[in-house]
Amino acid sequence: MISTPALPQESIPSVQHENVVFQPNTGPQTEFLAAGEREVLYGGAAGGGKSYAMLADPMRYMSHPQFSGLLLRHTTEELRELIWKSQELYPKIYPGIKWSERKMQWEAPNGGRLWMSYLDRDEDVLRYQGLSFSWIGFDELTQWETPFAWNYMRSRLRSTASDLPVYMRASTNPGNRGHAWVKKMFIDPSPSNKSFWATDIDTGQVMTFPVGHSKEGQPLFKRRFIPAKLADNPYLTVSGDYETMLLSLPEHQRKQLLDGNWDVAEGAAFPEFNRSIHICDPYRIPSDWTRFRACDYGYGSYSAVVWFAVHPDGKLVVYRELYVTKVLAEDLARMVLEAEAGENIRYGVLDSSCWAKRGDTGPSIAERMILAGCRWRPADRSAGSRVAGKNEIHRRLQIDSFTNEPRMIIFNNCTQLIADLPTLPLDKSNPEDVDTKVKNDHSYDALRYGVMSRPRSSNIFEFDTNNIKRGITIADKNFGY
Repeated sequence: MISTPALPQESIPSVQHENVVFQPNTGPQTEFLAAGEREVLYGGAAGGGKSYAMLADPMRYMSHPQFSGLLLRHTTEELRELIWKSQELYPKIYPGIKWSERKMQWEAPNGGRLWMSYLDRDEDVLRYQGLSFSWIGFDELTQWETPFAWNYMRSRLRSTASDLPVYMRASTNPGNRGHAWVKKMFIDPSPSNKSFWATDIDTGQVMTFPVGHSKEGQPLFKRRFIPAKLADNPYLTVSGDYETMLLSLPEHQRKQLLDGNWDVAEGAAFPEFNRSIHICDPYRIPSDWTRFRACDYGYGSYSAVVWFAVHPDGKLVVYRELYVTKVLAEDLARMVLEAEAGENIRYGVLDSSCWAKRGDTGPSIAERMILAGCRWRPADRSAGSRVAGKNEIHRRLQIDSFTNEPRMIIFNNCTQLIADLPTLPLDKSNPEDVDTKVKNDHSYDALRYGVMSRPRSSNIFEFDTNNIKRGITIADKNFGY
C-alpha cells in the first residue's frame, strides 16, 4: 500500500467562533485525507464537513507537476456551490493557485491541475473519454442513481509517475436515489473504518485478476468507508441550530441525516434494526450451546444458509452464513458439512418446497441433500407462516426488558444478512408482510425459517444423533433423521 501524506497541520488554520477557538485535531476528516486505499467513501450524517474534505483531499498532490484531478457534482447548479467553497479555501491553503472560469479549472504554479465539472446523465461520461486523471472525486455520490458513472470513471484513472498514486474519492449522506448501490459497494462488505478488498456489488465476491493474468486470482484493490457525524464539525454544533433542524425531520430522514444510519429507508420492514445494537464481532461459542441451521435453497437465484446458536438465556446468535448461486443440492450439502465440520448441529430446517418431487420417481432436492449426509426437516410454510415469522423477527430484534439486550444478535461476518435485513421493503398491499417481489430476500427467508423452528437451549424433543445406539437405524423420509 502506498502511503500518502495528509495536509500539513500548519496549513490548516485555527478558527474562532463566538469566543471559542477550534484547533486542528485528529478525526474522520484527517483519516480521510490520509487514507491510502484506492477508493474511499467519506460520509454519513449531514454537517460532517464532507464537501470541505473533498476539496482538501486533492491538495495533497497539487504540487506534483503531473497531477490531474477531476471533482464532479451531479448538476451544474450544485457544482457552482462547490466552486464557491473552493474559491474561499484554496488560496488560503495553496499560495499562487489560480482559478480559470473558462476552463473550470484550478492550476498550481508548478502545473498541477484540478478540473471541476458535472456529470448529470450516464452518457455524460463520454465527455471524459480519452482523458486521464490521477484523482477523481464524486461529491454526494448517492445522487447518481446507478454505479455506471462511478465504474466508467474508474477507467479514466492513470498515472505515469511512480510517485503519483491514483485514487477515487466520494462523499455523501445516506438516502437519495443511489443509496442502495453505494451501500452495497462501501457499507455492507466491511465494518466502518476498516479497509477491505473491493467486491462486486452483484455477487458480493472479491474482484480478482482474471485467468491468464500474471496476478491471476489476486484481489484488485481496496476500499474503505469513513463515517462522519455532526459532532465531528464543531462549527455547526456550537449553536445547536443545525442539530435542532435535523431533529425535526421525519424519523427515517432523521436517522439518515443526523445519525448517519445507512440501514433505514422509507417503508423498511424492520426499522428497529440497528448495527450498533444487533451486530457484534465474532467470538468463540461454547460447545454446549445448542446449534442449528436454516436454509432457503435456489439454483437459478441464490441459496442462503444461516447458522444459529442458542444462548442459555434464550437469545439467538447468528454466527455464520453461506450465500451462493448456481450450486446443485448435493454440492450445497457438501459445502454446508464442510463449514460446520467438528460442530454438533442439533438440526436443520429447509424450505419445505424442497421436498416436492421432481418428475414421477426422481428424488427431491431435500432427499438429494440428505443422501449426501446433510440432514434437514421441513420449514413451516403453512398459511400465515410468513407473517408469523416476520413478527417473530420483530420480537427478536426488540430489547429484552430483563437482560436489556436484544433477543438476537448477528456476527459481523454475516455480511449478506446484515445487508439485506434493513433494506427489505414492506408489501404495499399487505403491510404485515415483506414484499415478496424483492430479489434479496433469500437470507431473510432462511432467518425466518430458523427463528420459527422453536429453538431452545435444551429441548427434549430434538433428536441428538450422538446418542444413537449402535445397530439402531433412524429412517424418516421427511426429517432425514
